[in-house]
Amino acid sequence: MAKETWNRVDGQARAGSIVQAQSIGQLHVYGPEGAVSAPCQLPPELAHFEDRADEQARVLEAVAEGSGSGGGPLVVALSGMGGVGKTALGFRLARELRQRGSCPDGVLHVDLDDLRRDGAVEVADALGGLIGSLDPETAVARSFADRARQYWDLTQDKRLVVVVDNAQSGAEVQPLLPSSSAGVVIVTSHGPLYDLDGARSVELPIGPLSGEDAVSLLRATVADSRLVADPEAAAELARRCEGLPAALQVAGRWVRKHRHRELRRLVEELTAELHRNGLPVVEAVWDAAYAGLDPDAARLYRLLPHHPGPVVTGHVAAALLGVGLERAEDALAELETAGLLQRRPDGLGMHALLRGHALRRAGRRSEDGEAAAGRHRLVRWYRRQAGRADLLAAGPRLTVSGPVPDGPAQGEAPDVEFTDKYRAMHWLESERLALYGCVRIAYEDGLDADAVALCEALWTHFLDHQHYADVTDAFGHGVAAAVRAGDIAAIVRMRCQLARPLWEKHRYQEAAEELRLAVNGSGLLGDEPPARKLRASAIEFRGKLASVQGDWAAAAPDFEAARQEHLAIGNDYGVMLQTYLLGRAAVGMGEPGRGVELLTQAHAMATALGRERMTSRTGFELGGALRLAGRREEAARLYEAALAGARARDSVQDELRVLETLVEFCEESGDEGGADGHRAAVRELRERTGDARPAE
Repeated sequence: MAKETWNRVDGQARAGSIVQAQSIGQLHVYGPEGAVSAPCQLPPELAHFEDRADEQARVLEAVAEGSGSGGGPLVVALSGMGGVGKTALGFRLARELRQRGSCPDGVLHVDLDDLRRDGAVEVADALGGLIGSLDPETAVARSFADRARQYWDLTQDKRLVVVVDNAQSGAEVQPLLPSSSAGVVIVTSHGPLYDLDGARSVELPIGPLSGEDAVSLLRATVADSRLVADPEAAAELARRCEGLPAALQVAGRWVRKHRHRELRRLVEELTAELHRNGLPVVEAVWDAAYAGLDPDAARLYRLLPHHPGPVVTGHVAAALLGVGLERAEDALAELETAGLLQRRPDGLGMHALLRGHALRRAGRRSEDGEAAAGRHRLVRWYRRQAGRADLLAAGPRLTVSGPVPDGPAQGEAPDVEFTDKYRAMHWLESERLALYGCVRIAYEDGLDADAVALCEALWTHFLDHQHYADVTDAFGHGVAAAVRAGDIAAIVRMRCQLARPLWEKHRYQEAAEELRLAVNGSGLLGDEPPARKLRASAIEFRGKLASVQGDWAAAAPDFEAARQEHLAIGNDYGVMLQTYLLGRAAVGMGEPGRGVELLTQAHAMATALGRERMTSRTGFELGGALRLAGRREEAARLYEAALAGARARDSVQDELRVLETLVEFCEESGDEGGADGHRAAVRELRERTGDARPAE
C-alpha cells in the first residue's frame, strides 16, 4: 500500500499562491495582475542615532506580544517637547519593524501639521492621502464617512505601520487607525493623548538625551579629535544643547566648520552669544550657525518661514530671494550643510523650532521691508505658475482676473516647466498647501487681486481634488479680498466658488447665503457680454444648489434664466449647458416627454460643438428620459454610446454610473445575461477604484 501523504499549509497565503504537484521542474510564481508594491514612506536613515534603546525594546516587545491578537492596532505614543527626537525615533522604530518583517504591507507617514489650519486638522484630507498611498488607482471618495470606509477596507488584515506626526489630540489620530489588529501606529505629539480611545497602546514620554548620550551623539556627528582631547569642553558644549538632538546636530556641524579653533574658545563664544542676546540656550547654537552663512543663504533663512508649504524647492527659494535659480540652489545647499534645513521624504523642509528662530532673526530687519518684499514675490510667482498650470489642464474658461501675468525677467525665478496637462495637474496637487497658503498671505498683505486670481486658478483643481479644509479657507479669503477691493465681478465669482465646497459638505444654508449675495451683486454688473455671462453663471450656481437638494422645481427657473442670458450674448456652450440642466430638471419633476425634447436639443448642440464629455453626458441623460418615455431601443443605443465615451475619456465615475444603469435596464428587459455582464464590469471597476460595495 502506498505511503500516505499529508498536505498542509501553515501561516498566511494569498489566494492563488498555493501550488501542489508530485514533481516540479521549474516554478514561476507571479503576483496578481495589477498588484501594487507595498509603500515605504520612510526618509533616508539618519547617519547617527543615539540611545533610546529602552524605548525601542519596549515597542518591539509589545509588537511581538500583540501579534495576532485582537483589540485594534497597537498604538505607540511618543510624546515630548519639540526637537527632542520623537520623529527620528518613530522612523527608527518603523524601519526596524520593516527589517524584521513585521510590516510586509508597507509603512505610511502623515504629518498632521501639514494639514492644520487655524489649529484644526481636516482629518478627511489625511485619510485621502493615506488611501492614495495604499492604492494610487483608487478614486478617493468625497465624504469623510466614505473615505473612512475606503481606508478600513484597504487596511483590513494588513500588517502596516502608520507614522502619524504632530498630533495634538487623540481625536485627530482615531480615524487614521487601520482596521487590522496586526497594524502598528506610531504617533508623535507634544503631550499625552488622553482621548485616544479603544486602542492597545504603549505610551513613551521622550525626554532630552542624558549628558553622556548627548556627548556620544555630538562625537558621532562631527568625529573631531578635539572632542576626545578635551572631554570637559565637549560635555559643556553638549550641555549647552540641553540634550536636544536637533541642536546637537547643528552644534556638530558648527564645530566641524571651525576646525582650527580651540574647543573651549568655541564654548566661550557660544556662551558670550547667549549672554549678549538673552536667547534660550539652544538658540545660541542656531545663532552661531546662522552667523556663518553667506548673504544669500542668510536672507533665504530669514524669508523661509513665510513660505506656506512644507517643502522648499529651488524655484521657491528663487522667488523668495528674487534671484536666478542657480543662486537660489546654492543658498539652499548652504542651509542644508549648516543644519538649518532638514531632509524630509518629499524634499527639504524647515524644522518648527528653526522656523521660530528664523523669524526672530528676521525681526531685527523688519524695518527694511525684507519680509514683505519676499512674500509679495512668492505670491506673484505662485499666481503665475497656478494660472499657467490651470490654463494647460482645463483650457480657457470664465475668469475675472484677466490673462496670466508676463513671464519672469532675466535673473528672476524661472517658470516651472509643464510639458503636458498631466504634469500641470500633478504640480497643482503637489503644491496645493503652498498655493492655498499664498491665498491667505495675499489677503493678509492686501494683495486682493492676487488672492482672487489664485482662487480662480485653483477652481478646476478643486473639482478633482476635494481638500475641503484648504479650499474653504482659501475661497473664504478670496471672497473677503474681493469685498475689500470693491470688485463686484470678483465678489460674484468668489461667492460662487465658495458655495460649491459648502454645499458638498452639506452646509446648504451657508451656500445659499453666498449665492443670494452673488446673484444680487451680479445685477449690478451691467449688460456687456462678460457681465451677462458672469450673471448667468451665478444664477446657474443657485439652480445647482437647489438641484443637489432635490428641489428641481426651484432649480428649473434658474437654469432657464441662465439660458436666456447665454442666448442673448450668443454663447453657444452656455446655451447647451443650460438646456442640458433644464432637461434633467424636467425628468426630475416627472416630465419625461419635456425632458426628451430638451435633452435631444442639448445632445445635438454638444455634438456640433465637439465637446466629447458633454456629448456623452447629454446622451446618457437623454437615454434615461427615453427609457421613462418607453422608447427603450433608442435609450439602449445612447447608453452604449455613453459607456464608450466614458471609457474613451477614462472617466471612472461616468463609466460606473452608466454600467449601473445598464444593469437595471437589462433586468427590466429580462436580459439576465446582459445584466450579469454589466454587473461583473461594475464589480471589477469598484475593486479597481477601492469601492467595496457589492454590485447589486
